[in-house]
Amino acid sequence: MSRKFEYVNRILSTGYEMKHPDFNLPQRKTKKSAGYDFEAAEDTIIPSYKRGMAPTLVRTGVKAYMQDDEVLLLYNRSSNPKKKGLVIPNSVGVIDSDYYGNPDNDGEIMFAFYNLGDTDITIHKGEAIGQGVFTKFLITDDDNAQGTRVGGFGSTDNPNNNNTSKTACQALADQLAEQITECISKSNIRNMEKLGIGGMSL
Repeated sequence: MSRKFEYVNRILSTGYEMKHPDFNLPQRKTKKSAGYDFEAAEDTIIPSYKRGMAPTLVRTGVKAYMQDDEVLLLYNRSSNPKKKGLVIPNSVGVIDSDYYGNPDNDGEIMFAFYNLGDTDITIHKGEAIGQGVFTKFLITDDDNAQGTRVGGFGSTDNPNNNNTSKTACQALADQLAEQITECISKSNIRNMEKLGIGGMSL
């Protein structure tokens, strides 16, 4: 098995009996599509952004198996910024191969959103929320990473991983979150262009 999407255990079983998922695993819509479309696993309310608020995590009920030298990149749905004011705070999510099946959340993939609109937004179960693209990644000649993941979402800078340095992606996410905070106003949707958000297509 090279790469595959699966439902996480909480979707398949209550612990006492088996369940039957009533939403789809990610799938491509056309033969030449790069991205797999993800659906929300449950209804989720994303509140209108207020300064200092953390992003809302929308659960997908799905995990992804892939090769050790591969990564799954998560992108926003192209219509989300314009129609709903929803943006991903770090522009792209990164799912590493060792996130699969982790003991914290079984590797469940989640999309983090800020709602830059004036009203709360409800994402309904089965609604398309974003897309994932598998790709290979490269390492340097002198790479000597020895850390082992011991947690789930946001755990790559956990000191228990034997790798205490903050990753470049997380540093970028912090920087962009600060820019979003400074940029938001009553006409906040127009301000997204200053951050380069919203240009991704399905």
